[in-house]
Amino acid sequence: MKLHLFIPAIILLLFTVTPISAHFFSNITSIPSSLIPNTTLWDGFNQFLGSHKGQKVNGLAKLKKYFQRFGYINSSSSENFTDDFDEILESAVKLYQINFNLKSTGELDVQTLKNIVLPRCGNPDIVNGTSTMNSGKRSSYSTNSTIHTVAHYSFFPGKPSWPASKTELTYSFLPENQLSENVRSLFGRAFERWSEVMSLTFTETSSFDKADIKIGFFSGDHGDGEAFDGVLGTLGHAFSPPLGLFHLDGDENWVTDGDFINASPLSAVDLESVAVHEIGHILGLGHSSDKEAIMYPTISSGTRKVELANDDIMGIQELYGSNTNYNETNPVLTPRNESEVNGAHNLVCSFWSHGILLAIGLSLFLLVL
Repeated sequence: MKLHLFIPAIILLLFTVTPISAHFFSNITSIPSSLIPNTTLWDGFNQFLGSHKGQKVNGLAKLKKYFQRFGYINSSSSENFTDDFDEILESAVKLYQINFNLKSTGELDVQTLKNIVLPRCGNPDIVNGTSTMNSGKRSSYSTNSTIHTVAHYSFFPGKPSWPASKTELTYSFLPENQLSENVRSLFGRAFERWSEVMSLTFTETSSFDKADIKIGFFSGDHGDGEAFDGVLGTLGHAFSPPLGLFHLDGDENWVTDGDFINASPLSAVDLESVAVHEIGHILGLGHSSDKEAIMYPTISSGTRKVELANDDIMGIQELYGSNTNYNETNPVLTPRNESEVNGAHNLVCSFWSHGILLAIGLSLFLLVL
């Protein structure tokens, strides 16, 4: 999140924002059909395919706003964008491609568009002109041969972290959300995944005002300058330490059982997967360009991804050190992409091959710009 928004966020969150009751479903079959978008928006994005500098294509102005939202175009740039594919857009596309380990052509090719339309974290990839992603660097932190030596993790500018005196962090949920025990325990598991590999521990408290980490579900503009956009699009965002604000989009169809074997509705989002990612931000991690990492910015709907990858572990241990019970040669958590293990197919690839692009999230985002 943008550092200059911290104080306004606190003031507006506490005094002017009305939280909502989020949509939670124990499994994907319980999502009402009325909440599942039934639309194909390939035609709207087909016009962008192959676009490059020098062209003029309807809709590029809104795409520039998308890139500005996530830091690829300077926030001080004029918001009176045109539909011209100019040097500003080409530079943004190239940097986006570098961050996501794509071929840096500056052209809106298939792979680039496939990434853009995925649901994602609302935290920007570039903050105040500094990329919070890393497309690959030699790691000087881990010398253990069982962990790869190319790191992709990153930190917020200035590398903020919780003070060393804080060995235990408390977290609490906005009372107005009235979360069930099942949902609260899901967050407990998400916190535990980080505490198993690092020195900090986490405890739930009923005192929301006094908690180190404050978790809430909101809809639309909720006072921190980063409005949510409805189903898919941006799923959540969190501020760097020590602010501890953790926001999720209450309009999503949040699934709590993590089972995507039998079906994968376009709008179903695994809550624990997103929670684990946002907790990484709360602790001080930025986005990673390692596709297997929890801190990778995007996740397909109908996908479960909750286990820390080596890249996540190296990053968090650089900030806080290792849990004394953590064995690097035999990790407590075995990093893996659960979307392959539980049978959920890659939605984007599947729909692309049928001429249907998972563009609902981006389109909704563009509509509110």
